[in-house]
Amino acid sequence: MSGGFFDYQQHKIFEIAESVQSVIDKNYVLLTDRELAENFITKESIEYCPDCAYHYAYPPEVIEKFKEGVELLRKAYVYAHRIDWLLSSDDGEKSFLRRLNEELNKIKD
Repeated sequence: MSGGFFDYQQHKIFEIAESVQSVIDKNYVLLTDRELAENFITKESIEYCPDCAYHYAYPPEVIEKFKEGVELLRKAYVYAHRIDWLLSSDDGEKSFLRRLNEELNKIKD
């Protein structure tokens, strides 16, 4: 396995990005009847708190910032990963630059 200069900690950045993306994906998605029951949410409580029926209920401007954050976190992961490989001598300078650009371009797609 390659890398290791950062003790593979860059994967935590990736996991954070994925977690935030999950919040984005579940924003204003209704909880299932089972999820409502597991969280002790009743129809009566939903009358008082309509947003309680959703996984998350963040307004669009917050979700936009989350999306920006996910993109930045994914870029941070790519940078940390590619630098890790270069510092671990798994990549040379040319392959570092090529792979860095390739992976950053995938994020934009």
